[in-house]
Amino acid sequence: FDPRHYLGTHCYGFPKTGPHRLRFLLESVKDLRETLKKKGSTLVVRKGKPEDVVRDLITQLGSVSAVAFHEEVREI
Repeated sequence: FDPRHYLGTHCYGFPKTGPHRLRFLLESVKDLRETLKKKGSTLVVRKGKPEDVVRDLITQLGSVSAVAFHEEVREI
């Protein structure tokens, strides 16, 4: 979770991530984690700037050969 999405960011006067969207995201992540666990896998969830968190996770794991991501579309 990137804190920049939850701290005072506004689009057209509305918070980028309000309480209802945050609750939906948290419930979705929890459900995904439970589904993966039933299949013998796991889900890594971190809080921080993605550019820092991913770098630290790669360092921690040590044997990463590829990283895939998507970039959020930004408003002009």
